[in-house]
Amino acid sequence: MPVKIRLQRHGKKGKPFFWIVAADSRAKRDGRFLEKLGTYNPNTNPATIDINIDNSVQWLQNGAQPTDTARAILSYKGVLLKKHLVEGVKKGALTQEQVEEKFAAWVTEKEQAVANKKNKLADDKAKAKAEALKAEEAVNNARIAAAEEAAAEASAEEVVVEATAEDVVEETVEATEAPTAEATADAPEATSETPEESTPADEKE
Repeated sequence: MPVKIRLQRHGKKGKPFFWIVAADSRAKRDGRFLEKLGTYNPNTNPATIDINIDNSVQWLQNGAQPTDTARAILSYKGVLLKKHLVEGVKKGALTQEQVEEKFAAWVTEKEQAVANKKNKLADDKAKAKAEALKAEEAVNNARIAAAEEAAAEASAEEVVVEATAEDVVEETVEATEAPTAEATADAPEATSETPEESTPADEKE
């Protein structure tokens, strides 16, 4: 019976969650399986992978063939490396203690690399958040400055309008008083003297 190590899809729509299983290659993808070897969650960054390394190595030694995606996951978690080291024990090139020591050193190095990646992602996220806050603050300051400028312009326009209104009132008052003064100046002055009576010409003798 040909056996494949592959992914079996679970989870919600848009948020897939996979089981890593050993299953008959003739079975449906999400159908019956022989053994569940682990889980794979691609929704996190980096992806969360939990796998039984020893059982996965056992299935590989028994001839199970992983799919491309499953092979990448097994390589990422060191399953293929462990299988290679175990084969070295069978050939007499390594002892079991050396295998465990080499694999433990690889796991430690891998975990450090993953931790560094997580720290870098956290730093990048914090930096992006700080830049976003800075940009938002700049936009808010620009809006406040524009509002203050608009208020200053409105105040200046009100002052101009008030000054213009005062000038119009003054001009109206001056225009009203000017004809009265002219009429007073043009009127004949009244005198208390009476005109001299004309005397008749001397009668001819």
